[in-house]
Amino acid sequence: MRKSLLLLATVALAAASFTAQPAAPLSAPADPGPLQPSGSVSASGASNLDDLQAKLAQKAHQQGAIAWRINAAGGTNRLAGTAIIYK
Repeated sequence: MRKSLLLLATVALAAASFTAQPAAPLSAPADPGPLQPSGSVSASGASNLDDLQAKLAQKAHQQGAIAWRINAAGGTNRLAGTAIIYK
């Protein structure tokens, strides 16, 4: 009984792995619209991701950005990150 249950579980997992499809890669739109990248901003010393996001948003706003996108964030005790700004 135990061997047949183990065999059934193995077959089920093998079948599930064959039916899984990889996610489609993300691609940039061909026409970025009116927004164009115009530089980057960086911030450091944030205690959490919300704090880092707020610091990057403030710096992007100071440089006159209409939009911004975080492209890097990391750190152990204090976080640092960079964002691309769009005008």
